[in-house]
Amino acid sequence: MNHLNYRLTLLLLIVYINLTGQEEKNYRIHTIAFYNLENLFDTINDPTKFDEASPMMEIKVNRSKIYKKKVHNMARVISDIGNDITNNSPALIGVCEIENISVLEDVVNDPLLLSKDYAIVHFDGPDNRSIDVGLLYQKSLFQVISKSTHTLKIYDSDTHKRQNTRDQLLVTGKLEEETIHIIVNHWPSRRGGEAKSRPKRVAAAKLNKHLMDSLQSLNPYAKIITMGDLNDNPTNASVKAVLKAERKKEKVDFKGIYNPFIDMLKKRGLGTTAYRDAWSLFDQIMMTQPFLNKDYSNWTYYKAGIFNQNYLVTKKGRFKGYPLRSFADGGFTNGFSDHFPVYMYLIKEIETKKPSSK
Repeated sequence: MNHLNYRLTLLLLIVYINLTGQEEKNYRIHTIAFYNLENLFDTINDPTKFDEASPMMEIKVNRSKIYKKKVHNMARVISDIGNDITNNSPALIGVCEIENISVLEDVVNDPLLLSKDYAIVHFDGPDNRSIDVGLLYQKSLFQVISKSTHTLKIYDSDTHKRQNTRDQLLVTGKLEEETIHIIVNHWPSRRGGEAKSRPKRVAAAKLNKHLMDSLQSLNPYAKIITMGDLNDNPTNASVKAVLKAERKKEKVDFKGIYNPFIDMLKKRGLGTTAYRDAWSLFDQIMMTQPFLNKDYSNWTYYKAGIFNQNYLVTKKGRFKGYPLRSFADGGFTNGFSDHFPVYMYLIKEIETKKPSSK
């Protein structure tokens, strides 16, 4: 199905449904997204962090101007995700590879996003380079009930020393009066090789599963969304064996997890980041079973995708077809990120009208 047909099909489903000529149902739709912002660092050296190794700090000329352009580029992408369907930017978007709350404040105050009135959830994490995760949400659509950060304890396989890495962010709130839980992740990288680093991502998955189990112990029907740059594909052990994420909605158990990105990788060969001519689908959004019930009086999962619009793609050179990243060879490319964003749509019936008796 091409993009136009998909859009028309979705609009027919969401905006207007006429059931047997007796009643009309109207649906509301929101975009939930995740985006790796690729080294969104400010221009100030933090002596307590190893941020001088960031691509932004390596730039010696016009650093402030380049920083503003990088921020604007991030705002442009965020403003576009889901806009063609919802006429709005994401209600919620998890982000990673950000240095601090200040850089997120600059993004949400960009002219492209200012009218959306985004708020921020962020905690300073323990990562040595000051790479954190965060959540942006439109205050008119989502109200935070609680927020917490959860430390992942991992150790170097050779030295057995503790390694500082990104925390996992848990936010509970009401999306237009319905409680949902969001977990934002950025799991340990594959530095040193996939096999050697695998236990670190398995540990991250176990922490993620623990958070979801804890929420489900309080409410078995908890609506949980876990998202992030996992540095693993949907088919790797962390996702497949630890989270036990399912490929098909009908196979998801009562407290199970659905991962719509499995088919995107296995059936269609799609990815969000590329390396040495191989695509990986490291960026994923998963959800618990209650989102799959076709009770449209509550928020229900409709569809997921990769936001890989043409302007986000490298047009020429050895990396043609790859995500158009921000930094390369020690300089700024005026690009965006080395990852494509991912998104999903939630829909909900908002009104039922009966025709007049005239």
